[in-house]
Amino acid sequence: MITPYVGSGPYCYANSFAMIMGEHAPSTAVIETLSGGPFGMQLIGGTLPFFDPYGWDPSLGFDNLLSALGWTSRVSCGGDAEQALARLQAALADGPVWVGPLEMGYFAHQPGMTGPIEADHFVVVLEVGPDFVIMHDPHGHPYATLPVDTFLKAWQAETVAYGEPFTLRSEFRRVAAVTELEALRAGMPAATAWLELDPARDVPPGTIGNGAAAEALAELWAAGPDEGLRGHLGYFAVRVGARRLDDAATCLARIGLDEASRVVRDQARRVGALQYPVVQRDDATVVRGLRDLAPTYDRLRAVLADSAAAVAAG
Repeated sequence: MITPYVGSGPYCYANSFAMIMGEHAPSTAVIETLSGGPFGMQLIGGTLPFFDPYGWDPSLGFDNLLSALGWTSRVSCGGDAEQALARLQAALADGPVWVGPLEMGYFAHQPGMTGPIEADHFVVVLEVGPDFVIMHDPHGHPYATLPVDTFLKAWQAETVAYGEPFTLRSEFRRVAAVTELEALRAGMPAATAWLELDPARDVPPGTIGNGAAAEALAELWAAGPDEGLRGHLGYFAVRVGARRLDDAATCLARIGLDEASRVVRDQARRVGALQYPVVQRDDATVVRGLRDLAPTYDRLRAVLADSAAAVAAG
């Protein structure tokens, strides 16, 4: 019997979208899957690993997932801090506002956060007062408060590797009643297309994807990872990667893509199994795990291609 994962994890933008959508929200599993995030692996600049697609970042999947789910929103960004604050206050007249990316290291309501850590984050802002921003922080902090000046530093996102400063989404509207299965069928082609290594994607020099990324990370790990790389995998990348893959496997099965689901579930197990050896410094096991993971990306591409051909043939 397959038991999909339910529990905590770094799902900040999916949880924030679900809060905004309220009673019409799909599961966070559907939101994450439609974003394209589970479909691939990348080693940014040849050194920074993520279990998400080559050239992908969270903002690039938002339009597909909203469209597939029957929603629209208005996105705005840029300007200076004063202009951004005025824009946020104006947007709040229409209801809660989805904000990000932000630099999570400035979120001083979270224990241990004292400054930039180059970690992106998303929240739902509820109110802006004279001194404090009130928000639902999906990292476990409902109705969190943060001084306005500190929030603006976080929102400027100078240490986040993607996106524009002071980005928000507002005016969320449900324009069509779409079931989760309908959304998955409509949005899955664009989501799984991220598995392809499109050379036109804007990536830092030296970035590699999928199986080559897993093999290259194995080589880095065999040479001895530094503490920053070990912490990145142990605190974030493995956790979110394994959960995304598990959710995607469930979603693929729900629309009848059973073989693709089995491959992705296998990826989830392989990525999840890295957590213990990463933390316990069993580096030989990490290296073997990454090398075993590498061929699964080509396998998934082939299975999805066969599925698409079968659908086209009727």
